[in-house]
Order: sequence, then C-alpha cells, then structure tokens
Amino acid sequence: MSASQIALLGGFAGFTIFLGLPIGRLRAPMPNLKTALNAVAIGILVFLLWDVLAHAWEPVDRALAAKQIGHALVNGALLAATFGTGLIGLVWVDGWRRRSRATNEISSAPTDVGGTTKTTHARRLAIMIASGIGLHNFAEGLAIGNSAATGELSLAVLLVIGFALHNATEGFGIVAPLTGQRPSWGFLALLGLVGGGPTFVGTLVGQRFVSEEVSVAFLGLAAGSILYVVIELLAVARTSDLKAVTAWGVFLGVVAGFATDAIITAAGA
Repeated sequence: MSASQIALLGGFAGFTIFLGLPIGRLRAPMPNLKTALNAVAIGILVFLLWDVLAHAWEPVDRALAAKQIGHALVNGALLAATFGTGLIGLVWVDGWRRRSRATNEISSAPTDVGGTTKTTHARRLAIMIASGIGLHNFAEGLAIGNSAATGELSLAVLLVIGFALHNATEGFGIVAPLTGQRPSWGFLALLGLVGGGPTFVGTLVGQRFVSEEVSVAFLGLAAGSILYVVIELLAVARTSDLKAVTAWGVFLGVVAGFATDAIITAAGA
C-alpha cells in the first residue's frame, strides 16, 4: 500500500467526525436534547482523557520497568509540561478573551449583549472541544502513520477502522453547545477541519519519522485541553438543572468511548 493511500485512509479516519456535526443545526432549542448532548460530550471526553493519559504514560511506564530512569524522567517531565500548557494555557487564553470582550462592551453601545454573549460563548466552547479532540486525533494519526512506516499495514488499517468509528461519535460532542443556535454550514465545516483534519496531518507526519517524544507531547497537550473543556461543559450542565438527563448522558458517553475502544482492541490493534 502506497504512502498516499495510507494518508487517504488517515483522512477518512479523521473526517468521519463530520457525520455528527449536522445535528448542531437543529432549529428548536430543545433543552432536554441539548442537555443530553452536552452530557454525552462530557462522557466521551472523560473517556478520551483517560485514554490519552494512559497512552501518554506508557513510555514512562516502560522506561521505569527497564530501569531507564533518565528516559522516564524526560518523558514524564515532557508530559507534565505539555499537560500544564494545554490546561493552564487555555485558562489564560479564555481569561484574556473575557477581559478583552468586557473592555469592548464598556467602550461600545450595548446591543443585544445577552444573546450575543451566549452565542459567542457557545461557539468558543465548540471550537475548544474541536481543538482538544484535534490534538488527540493528531496523535491517532501518528499511530496510523508509524504503523505503516514500520511495515505493519494490517495494524494501520485496523487502527483506521477503529479511529473512524470513534471519531464518528465525537462530532456530536463538538456541536453539543450549539444546539438550537443553527450555526452556519461554514462554521460546522471549520469545526470538522479543526477536529478531524489533524488525523490526516498526523498520518503524513507519522509515515516520515517515528518519535516517542512528539507523540507524548501531543498527547499531553490533548489531555490538558480536554480537561479544560470538561470543566467548562460541567459548568454548562449545572445551569440546566436536569441531573438525571446529565447523569445518563455522561454514562452513555463513557460507554460509547469504551465500546469503540473495545472494537479496536478486539480487532487486534
């Protein structure tokens, strides 16, 4: 199988994320559905957080088991630094945006501030979710590319299938904050590119060189950004006051994450 064919398969694995995005254009606000989708997104992201950190810690664990303390310290420090960058960095960026918006509102006439602020926050949250998933998907693309580069084509194909199924569920999580706001098709396309495009890019990069450190770094960034988004979505869930719907949604999201991961494992990946 040629490098271009592997790259196309990597692109397919990432762009199945587009399958769930159109639900963001539902006309009615439908608070129960919005709360459920928000909760499912939390569940999926909680699973992803666990999955990302587990994969990022594997090189450290192997180095410790082999008594390679220096190598373990390097990867551990890299993971901690990138995890902190992903989490604290987004906190800083969001705080800076809020301060800038507050300054602009003070210096301009208030026109529909409440509705505009709510819409802007929902769009920003959707972009953050897509960005966190995109970082994770870049690492998945690296895995696909690395497998192909080392001659394990069957493993690469199985990873493509598993990741494609997994990404198909992530589109729902990205648009959960947008339900009832009817975002434009262009904005949905942007979210799909941010969330799914990195799988294709990661596949290209992974075919050219194998780097454990690069993989750990991107997994750390993904974990930090995903945790920040989970915190934001939990804040949204509290405002809905629909605890039963939220609990079931989180449960279903976590189960969906483990189910798709089980497919990959059962397939021998």
